[in-house]
Amino acid sequence: MSVAIRVIPCLDVDAGRVVKGVNFENLADAGDPVELAKLYGDSGADELIFLDITASSANRDTTIEMVKRTADVLFIPLTVGGGVRTVEDVDALLRAGADKVGINTAGLANPELISLAASRFGDQCIVVSVDVRRSPSAPSGFEATTHGGRRSSGKDALEWIIEAAQRGAGEVLLNSMDADGTKNGYDLELITRVRAVVDIPIIASGGAGKLTDFAPAVAAGADAVLAASVFHFLELSIAQVKNELRSSGIQVR
Repeated sequence: MSVAIRVIPCLDVDAGRVVKGVNFENLADAGDPVELAKLYGDSGADELIFLDITASSANRDTTIEMVKRTADVLFIPLTVGGGVRTVEDVDALLRAGADKVGINTAGLANPELISLAASRFGDQCIVVSVDVRRSPSAPSGFEATTHGGRRSSGKDALEWIIEAAQRGAGEVLLNSMDADGTKNGYDLELITRVRAVVDIPIIASGGAGKLTDFAPAVAAGADAVLAASVFHFLELSIAQVKNELRSSGIQVR
């Protein structure tokens, strides 16, 4: 039996507040991640991702508290990423109620972190998040980056994703920095290339702008499609995306 494709909104959170505006009416507080999480859960999202862009470690307590409050009202899986540097960080987020934890920059700097986290908590809890951009210097033509795509990690993206999967990452959040924000569609070549080298689920991210962008990402090999601004600004709804996928013969939840 084929596995249903997941549709996942992503929220950027800074010091416990949603940033990058959200355009929902009838919200008491559009910056409250808990209220938005509940709204997305009620509107048919299959999962939710919080990307904690809080720069200072001093605000990590705020993040933990936010995850606890969200987990109390959310009945779909919650992934939290951003600023995860240690196994203790993973432990704290899972204890607070996150179902999965995303590891990005710290994994590139210390790949053993993925191995340790996967062996302690299970691969189903560990998502390797990779910010990818095209680079002629990378053997595959794609490199893994840090700092929101602005700095090269020096690692080939495909080689890194293969290593992360071997170390126990249960899923890859594949962010195309070239497509991100363009609304010109997902990077289908990137998805295809990653699908060819790993078996773990791929969450395609970056570039969603219109309803017809989602099915090609699935055809290229994505197991889940992530979007942010098109959902936050009510340009598209979760239901519309699922209907479009269904009409393309794709099974959704």
